[in-house]
Amino acid sequence: MENISLDITKAAQFLNAGTVEAYESKVNAAQEALENGTCAGNDFLGWLHLPSSITPEFLDEIQACANTLREKCEVVVVAGIGGSYLGARAVIEALSNAFAWLVNDDTKNPTILFAGNNIGEDYLAELTEYLKNKKFGVINISKSGTTTETALTFRLLKKQCEAQRGKAEAKDVIVAVTDAKKGAARTCADKEGYKSFIIPDNVGGRFSVLTPVGLLPIACAGFDVKALVKGAADMEKQCGKDVAFAENPAALYAAVRQGLYTQAGKKIEIVANFQPKLHYFAEWWKQLYGESEGKDLKGIFPAACDFTTDLHSMGQWIQEGERSIFETVISVEKPNRELDFPHDEENLDGLNFLAGKRVDDVNKMAELGTRLAHVDGGVPNIRISVPSLNEYYLGQLIYFFEKACGISGLLEEVNPFNQPGVEAYKKNMFALLNKPGYEAESKAIQERLAKEK
Repeated sequence: MENISLDITKAAQFLNAGTVEAYESKVNAAQEALENGTCAGNDFLGWLHLPSSITPEFLDEIQACANTLREKCEVVVVAGIGGSYLGARAVIEALSNAFAWLVNDDTKNPTILFAGNNIGEDYLAELTEYLKNKKFGVINISKSGTTTETALTFRLLKKQCEAQRGKAEAKDVIVAVTDAKKGAARTCADKEGYKSFIIPDNVGGRFSVLTPVGLLPIACAGFDVKALVKGAADMEKQCGKDVAFAENPAALYAAVRQGLYTQAGKKIEIVANFQPKLHYFAEWWKQLYGESEGKDLKGIFPAACDFTTDLHSMGQWIQEGERSIFETVISVEKPNRELDFPHDEENLDGLNFLAGKRVDDVNKMAELGTRLAHVDGGVPNIRISVPSLNEYYLGQLIYFFEKACGISGLLEEVNPFNQPGVEAYKKNMFALLNKPGYEAESKAIQERLAKEK
């Protein structure tokens, strides 16, 4: 099979000659540090060789659980936040029929919904109302079981599922993906007798899509997790530390990004796609790179645009705004469906010059025209070509971005695998809600708010 491919020529031209090549020794050192476990965050390197370590027996166990949920549920709700849902959603939405669930004509597959990623009362009320009289199940994804957004949602869904299906039947359609031994979610799963899968201790949430965190929901949606893992495993080889720098896509991507950041002053990376199905893939990418690189007052800001849609909103800024940006375009070479543009006798819209062309032909020219215009406007452009949207190539794309992220963070000289800043809002929220144990913080915040009035 083909592989995804990387073109950095329209980005490297914005750098001094030899800049990318000059990163080779630093990239090699970063790869050695990852392999040897000598880098910062070395207790979270379980993702590095995860694809090649996944056994067929493990995938069969995932598939068996997914089949149970598929047989017994019209709807499966995935409860999780951040890395506990974005990877699964990225793959599912990339591969799904965009309209099947609206008309409920996909009787082979349950509808997959996502919750536990916000505290919106309207959203949760509308979700619970939608689930009334539906045979639904829940995949509860949380290492601790106490993450506020997910725990709140799971409590609501657990009680509703038990009320509608009975406690005995609910036990068979609620699955926990959690810590092996500790935490509220583990205690609940053991007490209630739920089927459970383990989130490895050495795999952080944003790198967890190839663990049960992502694999189980993806299998429930009816997609081939074996092909997904195979794609990732093949890309693991292609991005290995012994692959020559010039032939290693993860190494080249990491190097050119850091060159643009440090030498050309490009502080913002926009991941753009011309395929609407990749919207949530970009959301997953944003978390992966934002949480990995944004620390110690450093880091490229990760943004995303859906083209051509956002060309009619953000296009002006990208073309002529501050030259602090570069683009990484994910380009899908061959769509899975075919649709020809029709001829019209009246031709009131003036589009008969397109008659007989595939819609994708028009889209590809929009992509090429955009890339040319943005490069001419001073926006460095990286292109990642994906042969088609399927499980195998998405697996490749996932691992490529993960490996490049690990290298890039080390080039930036930060710990790519922690996220200490995420805890700041939680401490304030718990203090404001008067959570036991936060009395001192609560008092300090109340005094601060009183002074600010």
